Amino acid sequence: MEIDIHALETYQELAHDGARSAAASLSQLTGISTHVQVTDVSLMSSTDLQYEFIGNEFAGVSIDLSGEIEGEAVLAFDESGRKAITDVLVPADDPEMKKSSIKEVGNIMTSGFVDGWANHLSAKIKSHPPTYIEGSGTDVLPKSATDSEKHLFVFRSRVEASKDSVNEPVDFRILLVPESDTLARAFEPQTEDGISVEKLEVFNDMTKEGAEKAAANITSMTGIETAVNISRLSLVPIEDIPAEVGHKRYVGTVMEFEGVLDGYLAILFDQPSGRAVVDSLVPMETDEQWGDIEQGALKELGNIMTSGFVDGWANVLNAEIKHTPPQFVADVGSSIMSPITAQIARTDDHAFLLDSSIETNSDQVFTCQMLALPRRADLERALEELLVENSQNTRVDPDDLF
Repeated sequence: MEIDIHALETYQELAHDGARSAAASLSQLTGISTHVQVTDVSLMSSTDLQYEFIGNEFAGVSIDLSGEIEGEAVLAFDESGRKAITDVLVPADDPEMKKSSIKEVGNIMTSGFVDGWANHLSAKIKSHPPTYIEGSGTDVLPKSATDSEKHLFVFRSRVEASKDSVNEPVDFRILLVPESDTLARAFEPQTEDGISVEKLEVFNDMTKEGAEKAAANITSMTGIETAVNISRLSLVPIEDIPAEVGHKRYVGTVMEFEGVLDGYLAILFDQPSGRAVVDSLVPMETDEQWGDIEQGALKELGNIMTSGFVDGWANVLNAEIKHTPPQFVADVGSSIMSPITAQIARTDDHAFLLDSSIETNSDQVFTCQMLALPRRADLERALEELLVENSQNTRVDPDDLF
């Protein structure tokens, strides 16, 4: 199946407008102020989608859709979001009334989200009666996300809400997982410039393979056992990318790559993880937190991680990709990404963001995010050349390509 990227951008913008409508409905119903942080459309394996929800409690609604858009929409509040809403709407301690209030709010918000799609298509999209969902992690995910072999296009919106009586921001997530037939109709290319979904799946999987090699390099150099937990390919408005990374403080490296693909790669450790990496690489105590010795250690690790990550692309695309020496960075995530997105924004208003999360399975706290931003025209051209020259690789296991 091939898709029109411009159509995908349009639907991403519709999803963003739908999220704003849903957020406005929440504010009107509860008085809780809201702000849409980011909306993206991601191609990811169902396994990676499931991992995002593991370990957290959610409540919300699931709604089946039929008509021009078929699939399942899920609106899920995290625990603090659920409590903030029910405390306003149902002050009394009545569990059934609290469930009913979440169901009503979720139904109204999801309807606002879907209506924009129907208006754009000038077609009817039927929302079936909502089903109340509550549970831990994957209990609240769409049914289609339980097939571990499947790749999904997921429209995700993250909306931050705040209320005077809540100490921390609370959020909710809107997931729309369309059926494949719906995707084929909605994103059918109007010209010969379509992109193969199978090629995108392979590119996403080989990116995860590269991230796994980078994780293995961390382990071999530091002794810290790591694994790749999430890898996804998202189409995101350039202006939203800093918000994707957020305001957490990071330390790491940024470098530019060029060749068949041009773009940028950021390797970002949260502060405790960066310190753990440096302590394992530098067998001496230093007086500075991020002095020349510490920066040099992270640059060396970043250089090796980047090589393992980018080489996988080069092997599959049968072309050379070089990268510049790593530049040390230490700042909040959005500030690190802003100069990168400013460069990409000179030619594009949307970008493909490749996001891989490396964590440890042990008790030690460790988080590393690898964020790749290839220039979109280069990625589209590379995928087209792969389609022509290596079409036998479009539906194979990415492990066989390395």
